[in-house]
Amino acid sequence: MGRLFLISLEGSFYSCKYCETHFALSDDIISKSFHCRHGRAYLFDKVVNVTEGEEEERLMITGLHTVVDIFCIGCGSIVGWKYEFAHEKNQKYKEGKFILERFKVSGPDGSNYFAAQELQVSESDADDA
Repeated sequence: MGRLFLISLEGSFYSCKYCETHFALSDDIISKSFHCRHGRAYLFDKVVNVTEGEEEERLMITGLHTVVDIFCIGCGSIVGWKYEFAHEKNQKYKEGKFILERFKVSGPDGSNYFAAQELQVSESDADDA
């Protein structure tokens, strides 16, 4: 297990829906328009209290990316992924950034979201599979 970081209660934050471990501040969201296999996902500049899995290549709607899955240090649940390398020049802005899958986190207002609530698909990033 990694070291647990607590996010200041003065700001609004996202946390694990299973164990309430803090992940990220609302101020660190880069985009709310990403999608994954299970629905909406958010792109963050910084995320804490996660461990990283093994690097792998994934073909997504926006091209080939080298990513690592990220896991909650509190309960071990997979909560998203981190972009290590973008093979397409116009996707380089994602490198070093994190995706949190919306249905696996509690929002700043304490609400939980479920994949069935978000069936709309946009032109955002998602696994092609």
